[in-house]
Amino acid sequence: MIAILATVSGALAALLHVYIFVMESVQWTRPRIWRRFGVKDQASADTTKAMAYNQGFYNLFLAVGTVIGLVLFWTGGAGTAADVAGRTLVLFSLGSMVAAALVLLTTGRSYLRAALVQGTLPLIGFTLFLFA
Repeated sequence: MIAILATVSGALAALLHVYIFVMESVQWTRPRIWRRFGVKDQASADTTKAMAYNQGFYNLFLAVGTVIGLVLFWTGGAGTAADVAGRTLVLFSLGSMVAAALVLLTTGRSYLRAALVQGTLPLIGFTLFLFA
């Protein structure tokens, strides 16, 4: 049961980070998106587009790492190389998501909500995977 809950929260964290990737790397110059990230105007969004594009891919890579880890975890038997590699990859990817949320908190109190959104599911998944 813990493994299922860990998988669900990990998969949801990955899905959230794919969504963040889409916002940052694909939709960044849309006013609805750059306003969500606290960018003040279109000119600033255009100026920061390359940075957001790059940052979005970091989120995508963490999501991909989580998904590959989940697949390995579920396809390998207990104690197999696939199981160990899957657990390791999931823990690393989710832990990196949590660390990124903590770094976001260091940028100011106005980012508390974003950090909670970005970090809660990975933290739950990470914690559950420790016991799965």
